[in-house]
Amino acid sequence: MSIDPAPCRAVAPVPAARRARHGRGAPPWVLMYHSVAEATEDPYRLTVSPGRLDRQLRWLRERGLRGVGVGELLRARAAGRDAGLVGLTFDDGYADFLTGALPLLRRHGCTATVFVLPGRPGGDNAWDPLGPRKPLLTEAGIRAVADAGMEVGSHGLLHQDLTAADDTALARESAAGRRRLAELTGRAPDGFCYPYGAVDGRAIAAVRAAGFGYACAIDPGPLTGRYALPRVHIGAADTCWRLHLKRALHPLRRRALPPDETTTPAATPGGIR
Repeated sequence: MSIDPAPCRAVAPVPAARRARHGRGAPPWVLMYHSVAEATEDPYRLTVSPGRLDRQLRWLRERGLRGVGVGELLRARAAGRDAGLVGLTFDDGYADFLTGALPLLRRHGCTATVFVLPGRPGGDNAWDPLGPRKPLLTEAGIRAVADAGMEVGSHGLLHQDLTAADDTALARESAAGRRRLAELTGRAPDGFCYPYGAVDGRAIAAVRAAGFGYACAIDPGPLTGRYALPRVHIGAADTCWRLHLKRALHPLRRRALPPDETTTPAATPGGIR
């Protein structure tokens, strides 16, 4: 694994006045990753090199920030102990998480939520027509992620757009996917991630009914809440300066969480509810 030791230059922190102005209702800062590997072809801008991820995590740590899984972030937020915590998510459950991301997360004292597809163990990203094909975690790989102390969440069963799914597919992608992950890891996942970031009221209702405690989207607009948390896309072009800007602009670009969802703790992970 090639790690570029070039340091990031210091940048000014987000002004305290700006943080105070948005208050506790401002959505938590959650970063959205996908694949971590050396990429020569990446039409969807979903791949971050290990060297880039190393520099990004170092940038967080140098500013007193620590990356954690979303479930941990929400529990800390409910207890008023989320200062200095940043949510880290890795969508699709690519096999390269174990080789490209996990060693770096450990190096920097971070954890993350990995949203996997229990209906495609050992498969690939067939939903991306332009490729390139990337292998997904096997069943053993999903268990290895959980055993490494990472939060394992559901990305649906087969990576289907829930806003276009009929009732049968909606139940399969939410409830059946949750049951399958519970079988694989011994613990029902608390978190869900909408494929493609596509979410509507019907999808939110299905995810809540399936027993999830929270769900991640991308930019859910008026649907923003515990079951449609906004996230910031992180790609290969995100230098330290870009991270600084994204952090500063996040509370300005994203809606505040509803008042009744700023302190309510997420559901406690455990058996199927």
